[in-house]
Amino acid sequence: MDGASISTLFGLGRFRRLSDGPVARGRQGEVWRLDTSDGRWAVKVPFHPQAFAGGALQEKACAAGVPAPAVRRTVDGALFGDKHIRVYEWVELGPPDPLMDPELVGATVAAIHRVFVPAHGPVEAWHTAPVGAARWDELIALVHEAPFAARLAALRDELVALEEWLTPPATLQMCHRDLWADNVLPTPDGGLCVIDWENSGPADPAQELACVLFEFGRTDPGRARALMSSYIAAGGPARISRVGDFSMLIAQLGHIAELAGSNWLSAGARPESAAWIGEVLEDFHSRERLQGLLRAIRPHGL
Repeated sequence: MDGASISTLFGLGRFRRLSDGPVARGRQGEVWRLDTSDGRWAVKVPFHPQAFAGGALQEKACAAGVPAPAVRRTVDGALFGDKHIRVYEWVELGPPDPLMDPELVGATVAAIHRVFVPAHGPVEAWHTAPVGAARWDELIALVHEAPFAARLAALRDELVALEEWLTPPATLQMCHRDLWADNVLPTPDGGLCVIDWENSGPADPAQELACVLFEFGRTDPGRARALMSSYIAAGGPARISRVGDFSMLIAQLGHIAELAGSNWLSAGARPESAAWIGEVLEDFHSRERLQGLLRAIRPHGL
């Protein structure tokens, strides 16, 4: 990491200081803090080079008032530099909180969905396809010594049944596709900020909204109704009306559990993998829980 070169490439002013190491780290990359004469910046370094399909969506969302870090382009107008390094304005963020104000979350997601960017390319299997009964059975047999093995085996039939709900997306546009509490974060002033737009791509906004409803509605009917009412009042275009609208949620969480379980088979990845699959299995998206969310919002015409 060469802070001076990054400052020059992105036109950030005179270099002052680069953090001694990453200040944040996720599963796909890490963030360093860069201080220059023009301000403070977040430098995102991906672990694997990847396209930034969400660049246009993030820029348009920021222009429309969505609370998100502004994208900083290079002096030549590119979205990233060497090794796909990207730069954003620095925003002070709090820890993930799925119990943050549901009305604020609903209004923010509505603002994102009002920013229409046509979908480019097909929707990836990660967001639409089942893991499948055969693969669940294979995985359960492979991880029989894992600390989560009994829980995974007990949920096997429910995981397969959930995948019977999977429905192809009906209306496509560019969506964030990762609106979990890790990426919809509180700010010190009582607001929130939506980060990590790198996974943006084609999706059905109703299916994305269902993920948000699960994450921030929790099991509280009042929170679910408040979130949906705020989304609609803010002009959000999507509606949740059927179990198939939870397709993105079911597909994503299924693939996360399958990937984490597979990674556990590599000894060096076991602690992180066990924690990752635990997030899915311990806060489980059962059919009963999802149907409860539907019942909570239906009587109110949401």
